[in-house]
Amino acid sequence: MGSHRNGFKKESYILSVDVGTTSIRCHVYDKEAKIRGSCSTKVVLLYPEVGHVEMDPDDLWKGFISVVKGAVQDAGIQMHQVEALGISTQRSTFTTWDRRTGVPFHNFISWQDQRAADLVKSWNRSCTMKAIHGAMKVLYFVTRQKRLLAASLIVFSTQHVTFRLVWVLTHYKQVCQAIDEGYCCFGTIDSWLLFKLTKGHLHATDYSNASTTGIFDSYQMCWSGFLSSLVSLPLSIFPKVENTGHDFGSTDPSIFGVPIPIMSVMADQQAAMFGECCFDVGDVKITMGTGTFMDINTGSKPHTSVAGLYPLVGWKIGSEVVYLAEGNAADTGTAIKWAQKLELFSDVRETSTMAYSVRDSDGVCFVPSFSGLQAPLNDPKACASFMGLKPSTTKRHLVRAILESIAFRNKQLYETMLRETHIPITKIRVDGGVSSNDFVMQLTSDLFGKKIARPQHHEMSCLGAAFVAGLEVGFWRTREELKKLQSADDEFLPQCADKECTGSPNGEYVPILQSWERALRRSMNWYNKP
Repeated sequence: MGSHRNGFKKESYILSVDVGTTSIRCHVYDKEAKIRGSCSTKVVLLYPEVGHVEMDPDDLWKGFISVVKGAVQDAGIQMHQVEALGISTQRSTFTTWDRRTGVPFHNFISWQDQRAADLVKSWNRSCTMKAIHGAMKVLYFVTRQKRLLAASLIVFSTQHVTFRLVWVLTHYKQVCQAIDEGYCCFGTIDSWLLFKLTKGHLHATDYSNASTTGIFDSYQMCWSGFLSSLVSLPLSIFPKVENTGHDFGSTDPSIFGVPIPIMSVMADQQAAMFGECCFDVGDVKITMGTGTFMDINTGSKPHTSVAGLYPLVGWKIGSEVVYLAEGNAADTGTAIKWAQKLELFSDVRETSTMAYSVRDSDGVCFVPSFSGLQAPLNDPKACASFMGLKPSTTKRHLVRAILESIAFRNKQLYETMLRETHIPITKIRVDGGVSSNDFVMQLTSDLFGKKIARPQHHEMSCLGAAFVAGLEVGFWRTREELKKLQSADDEFLPQCADKECTGSPNGEYVPILQSWERALRRSMNWYNKP
């Protein structure tokens, strides 16, 4: 990497691409971390069957190439001025492909896909899992090793790769044949992109992406032999796991005209955490995009959870490993998009004003669970619903109920985090498209009883991957330097009129929150087959 570190020409830049659930975005950053050029394209989600969510790998690849070229053009620079490329991707969306030809065996199967829900449920209820939980509890009691306590609490989820990959192996014969003959590659989006960008020379991922698959042991920092053998997944198909900041090699010159060094690969939530400069223990980041992801920096130790918070590797840079605990709600942006499709409003920016235009939601509760409910309820069979509709209910009440439900889910995740980690929370930063909604932000601050900071630049995943890539090549020197580059924030302070802010919901919201929790319970287990 020495050659990258030599004196930078004034006009050099860092390029960063974020492959999200709904769009692929590329930004060109200068030394001040200002965006000099941008380009984005939509990600087309395919729904071949009920509960199946897929993406076309070739479309994704073409989209990636087009946004890189578009952003460089938009910035008015040349490709050779790009010092490094950082890549941030949605997590746990995967495909398998032929190592020899690079041709995928099937579409990407999205993290939102529910095809393995019944498989997950039967495994979680199985005698095998009960036996494992029991054995691990005994071993933990004897050894007091935290990873054994984690194993005694393990619950499978459809959001993890594990059972969607098991499903692939039972439904696609050509994948099994490729495994038998030794030419099958498994990879999340980052691995697929690295393979394509290096013309098949590289089959790799990073620790942050690997740790979100559910097949990775975050305590031992390797693919889990135990889990793989338990559900019959062959370790031979998994990519090599590298540091988050790493010289992954350069893009093949035929793609962009010149080779561009790929210096960071990062999972999007962890990248957003880095972009928000949440480097210290107790720092919290809430990303509100398609889903809500709440992450807390737990330092050099993985967190062992009893309520569905997931221990993740935040990043591994050099010898330093930073862990996060994460809780998520799957349908934040999805709920708002759905309401827009129904023409409850025409422009998302109207929703905050609409919500403030009525005193309350007129007793209407919205349960935002198009993809089931995650921590702390963990019910993949829950349905989305409106409850408490009346003849007096207007569009404005419905919009307010939807926005309130997003803040209420934030409150649930936050309380779970406080209860579980026992880590004093030092700062809370928010990003993602939905964070631009002032009503949601203010209500979240009121419910937490805490100050919340929102950067003016909302796309933190791109920035995080750029920061890591830039640090790797000496474009930026230290994390302190990165903190100074942060743009001015909007701040939301709890507004508890005539009441003390105690971190509990201000008085008027106690009954509304209770009604909403009742609506949640009624929506649970809805899709269970009789």
